[in-house]
Amino acid sequence: MAIKVLHHGLSSTVQDLGRPGYFHLGIPVGGAMDRYAMRAANRLVGNDEGAAGLEAVFMGPKLEFLDHALIAVTGADMPVRIDGELQPGWTALKVKAGQTVSFDFLKSGARICIAVSGGIDVPEALGSRSTYVIGALGGYKGRAIAIGDELPVGAGSLETEGRSLGEELRRKPGMPAELRVLPGLYWDRLTEATKSNFFDDQWKVAPEADRMGYRFRGGRKLEFVERKQPFGAGSDPSNIVDSCYPYGSIQVPGGTEPIILHRDAVSGGGYFMLGTVISADMDLIAQLQPHTPTQFVEVTMDQALAARADRQALLERLRAALA
Repeated sequence: MAIKVLHHGLSSTVQDLGRPGYFHLGIPVGGAMDRYAMRAANRLVGNDEGAAGLEAVFMGPKLEFLDHALIAVTGADMPVRIDGELQPGWTALKVKAGQTVSFDFLKSGARICIAVSGGIDVPEALGSRSTYVIGALGGYKGRAIAIGDELPVGAGSLETEGRSLGEELRRKPGMPAELRVLPGLYWDRLTEATKSNFFDDQWKVAPEADRMGYRFRGGRKLEFVERKQPFGAGSDPSNIVDSCYPYGSIQVPGGTEPIILHRDAVSGGGYFMLGTVISADMDLIAQLQPHTPTQFVEVTMDQALAARADRQALLERLRAALA
């Protein structure tokens, strides 16, 4: 079974839930930017949550199905059509052999996840089918899909046709988006006024936002506590002696524009990190368009752990709804 790519959309790649265990070697976890949406899409078509699907940004692909299959489209609001007929999102839809799947213009959000019954059956690389484009690793030939590609699909079932997920289980960022942040090891490098300003100011997503990281603009410049820079750190006060970068960490080169490191980010470097976006909110970042107003919210470790438990409870409700 296969899917023929008639149009590639924008930055459409094969993704699953990533390849943990190699970050210390400089190979990022990767995987779907919105993991909740990918899990939901796979559940809808009867796949394991970790099956590989397609992720597309801002503009969806056009696909011809060479065999019968079920699909589900989750994440951003990008209306899906089968042979030109409008179909509901977050629903298991039957596609017959020879039919095409296409997408209308994006209405809200940024990324869609497309699951296919049986999963996209490209070879695994380091235990994952996710595409790491910069490293030409995984996915379909280590790159985004292109016109003329034929994506192999595993054996699947059509039994869950019509299964749908209600609005109450579709997680989306608010307006403005709120991202909860746990201050980090270098928090004391900032002046007390700057610490308050960072959380008081409203920021906006910059156009430079991709799988490696999201840049933000609009807030006041960060000011640093004066100190003698340690050997090897360089003269800029935002520089440090090289350190590991936690997933979701926020670095602010020159103290001007915060950058949240995301799925395909590097694992270390020489910029200080003021804190880390909690794991429960990382999926929300994937759905932020450029210029989206964003508020950073300071939380404690206890609050971060409670948010993680809430997200796990949401996943369990999703699983129960689609059992």
